[in-house]
Amino acid sequence: MGSVRERGAGASAAHADDRDRRGRRLRGVSRAVGDRAEDHAARFLRQRGLTLVDRNVTLRTGELDLVMTDGDTLVFVEVRLRREGSLVAAEESVSAAKRRRLARAAGGYLARHADLADRPARFDVVAIQERGDNNVITWIQDAFAPDGSW
Repeated sequence: MGSVRERGAGASAAHADDRDRRGRRLRGVSRAVGDRAEDHAARFLRQRGLTLVDRNVTLRTGELDLVMTDGDTLVFVEVRLRREGSLVAAEESVSAAKRRRLARAAGGYLARHADLADRPARFDVVAIQERGDNNVITWIQDAFAPDGSW
């Protein structure tokens, strides 16, 4: 499992009363802030050679933030943003239940995209921790197994 940390601007916080695609009020980070964090994570990963395949995929089994390729490997990326002063670091906020949902969503995605099902796959986490005007970005490659375990 690899990890890359970088400091830099991006994914700034904005407070807004927003709702998700199902009309539910978002808790904490608004959809617009989440979209900016995903934009920043996608740009960060593209600069490191990954290619964007899909984003914000909503399936009955869950949601995938980013789907990318790293060479022949299909990469399902969970993007996490935490504001300065959060009690839990962004990368620590991916619970066991969330990991299981991501694995189920990836299975659903592969069922819809049979052409990608034969590729090796992994789950990465891009954690963005706000630090004033700069953010700390942590990229955890191969962050967990398909069964949701670390």
